[in-house]
Amino acid sequence: MNVSSTRRRSTGALLGASVLGLSAFVSVPAHAAPAHAAPAHASGAAADCGVLAPGASVTAEAAVSAACSQIGVWYSWGGGHGATPGATYGYYDGSDPDSLHDDERMGFDCSGLMRYAYWRATGKDLLNGTADDQFHSSHAAARFTASQGTAPLLPGDLMFWGSGHIHHVAMYLGGGQMVEAYESGTHIRVTSVRTGGDYAGAVRINGSGTPIPPPADGGSVFETWGTGVRTHSTPSTRSSVVDTFAGPTQVSVQCQEHAETVTAEGYTNDIWSRLSDGSWLTNIYIKGPASLPGVPDCAGGSAPPPRGGSTAWQTWGTGVRTHSEPNVNAAVVDYFAQPTTVNVLCQAHAQEVTAEGYTNDAWARLTDGSWVTVIYLKGPAWLPGVATC
Repeated sequence: MNVSSTRRRSTGALLGASVLGLSAFVSVPAHAAPAHAAPAHASGAAADCGVLAPGASVTAEAAVSAACSQIGVWYSWGGGHGATPGATYGYYDGSDPDSLHDDERMGFDCSGLMRYAYWRATGKDLLNGTADDQFHSSHAAARFTASQGTAPLLPGDLMFWGSGHIHHVAMYLGGGQMVEAYESGTHIRVTSVRTGGDYAGAVRINGSGTPIPPPADGGSVFETWGTGVRTHSTPSTRSSVVDTFAGPTQVSVQCQEHAETVTAEGYTNDIWSRLSDGSWLTNIYIKGPASLPGVPDCAGGSAPPPRGGSTAWQTWGTGVRTHSEPNVNAAVVDYFAQPTTVNVLCQAHAQEVTAEGYTNDAWARLTDGSWVTVIYLKGPAWLPGVATC
């Protein structure tokens, strides 16, 4: 395989986040006759799926209709993320036994279904990406916090789950019901809404396809999470408190930079965001990856200084594992729950891996001696400027 010409990331092949952690895995075989194909739709299976409350736009109602047309289709991890929206075969997620046959099941994962629904409704591929990408979509006409519950929601609004990083999305129907692609081994279904646990809020999609303009101050709007979150006069928890957010709220981020390392809520991050009022907030409490996409660096840099003759690279995805050898069957050395920065010493061609809709045999060796498939590093399939091991 000519790895240097293999595209690692393309607009039509992002894998939607499931309720399970993401993991690299060996490429699956060619599809055989599906031994675990979805059963024929039962008579009246979609009878309870539809617009169950007034007030939605024509576009949102069309999206509901499109999602409901898939009732009974398989949940398939990675399904729905082909070049054109629609059901596709999925992938084994690397951990859940129920996912072992996802490569034989043509269907959707949670974000693949939402992508398809709004594509059918608008003719535009507005929601190409993961559930986390959809939560932060520039096509949001309105956003609703978790504390608001379902009171302000209309049919067609997208509901999200995840603490710090979004892992699941469903579509609100009205009347306390939603349609979702839930998890491997199940079929697309209608179920009662869930607003407990790690429910993160909802987004109303702007069906015109015209991105909502950024704030007048030139910043980028992000949503915070958690309660009692404090902003500071400098990027340090030891500096004076400027503001306190009792619950999730929207903030306008001007730029971000590496500063004091903070550990909170089970995460560690040294990146802080400067808000429009000049105060600073650790990125731990901003929904999104560790380094916010599209936000410039306040100090002009973009990564912590590399060490040991290495080069700093950013990972992407959740639940990414490093291994003792460049092989997914080797012992797991580390586990990245969220995107992070790693220091790469060199790279080598080794085991070919298929994950997230990409195939690559390039592996990067980190400064701790562990290996990670280059699929999970932001950049081309073969990292530029990195030596061969």
